[in-house]
Amino acid sequence: MSRILYPTDEVAEQLGVGLTTAKALIKSGELRSVKIGRARRVPADALHEYVQRLDAVQNGTPDGENAA
Repeated sequence: MSRILYPTDEVAEQLGVGLTTAKALIKSGELRSVKIGRARRVPADALHEYVQRLDAVQNGTPDGENAA
């Protein structure tokens, strides 16, 4: 079974950024997250959405899809 929520340190690892950058993305709202008790978690689909948005903005591809 795949994980559906990731802690911040694993989000940083998945995105290849530092922990401080991952926390800043969450705090700014650029990366969607949820709170469970005192813990902040990022849904797996939020990681994919974030990368697709980056791709669309930086490469001009709609919804992050690569134009063939």
